[in-house]
Amino acid sequence: MNKISTFNRRSEFDVTNQIRVTEPASVANHVIRLYIDTYGDSEMVSIIARAFSDSANLFRGEYPGYRACDTLYHDMQHTLDVTLAMARLINGHERQHPQDTLGRTRFTLGVLIALFHDSGYICRNDDYTAINGAVYTLTHVSRSGEFLRKYLPKVGLGEHCDLAATLVHFSGYELHPDKLEVNNPKNRVLGHLLGTADLISQMSDRCYIEKCRDRLYQEFVTCGLAGRPSPDSHESSLFASPKDLLIKTPWFYRNSVIKRLDRSFERAFDYANIHFDGANPYMDCISKNIEHLDGLNEHGDYSLLNRKLPEKIETSVFSSLQQATG
Repeated sequence: MNKISTFNRRSEFDVTNQIRVTEPASVANHVIRLYIDTYGDSEMVSIIARAFSDSANLFRGEYPGYRACDTLYHDMQHTLDVTLAMARLINGHERQHPQDTLGRTRFTLGVLIALFHDSGYICRNDDYTAINGAVYTLTHVSRSGEFLRKYLPKVGLGEHCDLAATLVHFSGYELHPDKLEVNNPKNRVLGHLLGTADLISQMSDRCYIEKCRDRLYQEFVTCGLAGRPSPDSHESSLFASPKDLLIKTPWFYRNSVIKRLDRSFERAFDYANIHFDGANPYMDCISKNIEHLDGLNEHGDYSLLNRKLPEKIETSVFSSLQQATG
């Protein structure tokens, strides 16, 4: 269950090189097995299975009232990777604290919040102003919270709507996690696990650096955080170019991400060590990515940055964004 492959990692697979995180069924089957192994029953399995199906439909444009996901970086692979990491961290927590577990409902709620934590990027059919979901970058977490408020009653978890809308903010930057009001300590732990899963899954992605350059930067351009400002603008963007984003990423990791993981989320990533029986492939892969990027930045040579990204459906919006940002 917790084996880590020694073969060269494939771009469509998780940190263990065992689970294809571009296929909802692959991740769903593993998460459901984890639930059963953790609690010894299948009480919440039907809810988890339905949520995976609904999430896949949402990203594919088959969920009533919504267009397909068109953001380049925050795509279905990212969501599935986060959800897989979330389930593993919860499993590690339950193994570490067998007398004080989070329990079946929180496991299920955590998985569902992970599955829809980026639903705020997805545009409704009647949204005629957004050329791309990335325009909601600065507000997507609140939008995801609103989606969860509407979704949870459909699967019998309506009593947890307010909690879910709060916990999803642990995955974003609209509200600082230390300021979020969560009364039950176990619910706060669930928030820490979610925020941790979001960070460690994306930064350990085999193609993380390429995705920052080729996809995340384009999202930042769309929402106004990157690119050259217009002549009449008095504001400067965070990133002037894809290269500028790569140069600043190691600083972001060491001065923001690590602080969140260590302090705000109280080293919840250590539960991966429990899940993997002493290893932590997430943190290992992050270290390798940052070390590799340090070397590229030091020499200013990005010719080795050529890992092939998993295939994406190129819509007209995707093509236009590529042309606009180079």
